[in-house]
Amino acid sequence: MVTTDPSKGNEKPALFQWKLHGDGKSITTGEVVQPNERLTWPRTVGIGMQHIVAMFGATFLVPLLTGFSPATTLFFTGIGTLLFILITSGRLPSYLGSSFALIAPIGAVTGYVQGGGAPIDSAKMALAQGGVISAGALLLVVGLVVHFAGPIWIDRIMPPIVTGAIVSLIGFNLAPSAWNNVKQAPVTATVTIVAVLLVTVLFKGIIGRLSILIGVLIGYACAVIRGEVNFEAIAKADWVGLPQFHAPAFDPSLLGLFLPVVLVLVAENIGHVKSVAAMTGQNLDDLSGRALMADGLSTMLAGSGGGSGTTTYAENIGVMAATRVYSTVAYIVAAIGALALSMLPKFGEIIATIPPGVLGGAATILYGMIGMLGVRIWVQNQVDFSDPVNLNTAAVAMVMAIANYTLVIGEVRFEGIAMGSFGAIVIYHLMRWISNLRGTNLEQASPASAPGGTELDSVAYRKRHASRARKSGETVGDSEPSATLPPSTPAADKES
Repeated sequence: MVTTDPSKGNEKPALFQWKLHGDGKSITTGEVVQPNERLTWPRTVGIGMQHIVAMFGATFLVPLLTGFSPATTLFFTGIGTLLFILITSGRLPSYLGSSFALIAPIGAVTGYVQGGGAPIDSAKMALAQGGVISAGALLLVVGLVVHFAGPIWIDRIMPPIVTGAIVSLIGFNLAPSAWNNVKQAPVTATVTIVAVLLVTVLFKGIIGRLSILIGVLIGYACAVIRGEVNFEAIAKADWVGLPQFHAPAFDPSLLGLFLPVVLVLVAENIGHVKSVAAMTGQNLDDLSGRALMADGLSTMLAGSGGGSGTTTYAENIGVMAATRVYSTVAYIVAAIGALALSMLPKFGEIIATIPPGVLGGAATILYGMIGMLGVRIWVQNQVDFSDPVNLNTAAVAMVMAIANYTLVIGEVRFEGIAMGSFGAIVIYHLMRWISNLRGTNLEQASPASAPGGTELDSVAYRKRHASRARKSGETVGDSEPSATLPPSTPAADKES
């Protein structure tokens, strides 16, 4: 359990001033190093390096899968992280890594296939960058609104059933991309998957949390042994130099691919603020808008120079939870380290040699994890799937995304993620409005969906039976709601 001083719960420290936590060498049981605190500098630098390693695997997968430059992407994650710390006044620790939500729209524009033998088309890459910038600009606007109006309206527009569906469909929509890489080198992909899974369950602490990175290294070693890695580009690269920047271009017809991604970025940032607040014992609600603005600005800058869009990273939340160090200065160290690595062209070329089999294996797990994180949102918020509104919202949105439903209106194209995201929002609110008017809050029973177990204790079923009990003169106690449920199915009891 985290203990904090109530008088310090909402303290707003001076920017770029971190006081020493205790003796700077140890953390007392039950305490954490707050964002405005730090350990000794050697320990702080060490933790900053851990944050680089934690974000490394996932951050580099995005440019490798989209054909963007890994070094350029790393450069803008460092710049974005520094901006994030600055805009949130050093109160919200976060590393801005590459966003997986943008993989699908970037791929739809460029048509790039990793390991396909052809480099990314420069003109199409520029158009994809324009889409990334547009997504960042919209996120910036949303952040401004949240900053002045508060985040409550986001919760109303995107309740847990909608948020979970949107996050989940991102991962499952990307599944074909993972398979396209796996089938190019199935043995290497299998080794990578097995390595990640084994590291996850064999090791505790920070090693277990770095399972993706370690699994990629093991998969890479397997690829080298199997002759799947070409080292020629490494020898030709300079030791020191700036990353390659690439100018953007804009096409309004592509906005339909990129703007829906903002829904995911909003959910990720708001979730990050809530997670850090819970773990540090501080009230950080006033930073929600600034976090969104910072991520929006970072994404715009990344798109302007040839980097992937950014977002807050769960991997770094894991490092903070493991070390109990939430100091924002550790993230400044991580950002500076990332900038330094981005200026080593040989390092960037080493990353670029990671073959399709390794990428496919890692993506299989990461995409699946993204999908299951959406399911986790449903579980954590106890979403009631005996409610037909919730059930149908998720059902339709998921199928639209997985099958990659596509709609073309004039020159604007909407694909699976956009269709599923907007579908979830529209279906939920329209069905909820009609359901409230008609009182149809119990699902029709079918062999596959007949409610049972704890679902029978839900508010919908208790209210329905309580209403019938009153009509028949019975008394229903709230303490034992399930004891008085009739044995018949909802379909048989359906009221008009």
